[in-house]
Amino acid sequence: MTREREGAPASWEVFLRPRRGLAHQHVGSVRAGDPHAALLRARDLYTRRGEPLSLWVVRSGDVHAAAPDEHDPYFANAEHKPYRYPHQFAPLTGGGSDGDHDH
Repeated sequence: MTREREGAPASWEVFLRPRRGLAHQHVGSVRAGDPHAALLRARDLYTRRGEPLSLWVVRSGDVHAAAPDEHDPYFANAEHKPYRYPHQFAPLTGGGSDGDHDH
């Protein structure tokens, strides 16, 4: 984690939800002293192309992420939840639509 210098503008992560998108996407970062100024900078830098549905800024220090060396605890298979895996279920047999119907 990088520390902000005393008196230096904070770093903010910028997220846009494009008009045709379902979710916000990280598009970059800006430096600003407060959330309002961060939104204005983000608007000026990242909304020139198209008209996004919404714009978010999040102070960089408030974003928490899993580091690559922590991959397994966060993204490993959930072996303790066998219902998530298809091999735990018996295949359906008989009575299905297999295309061999008499007409």
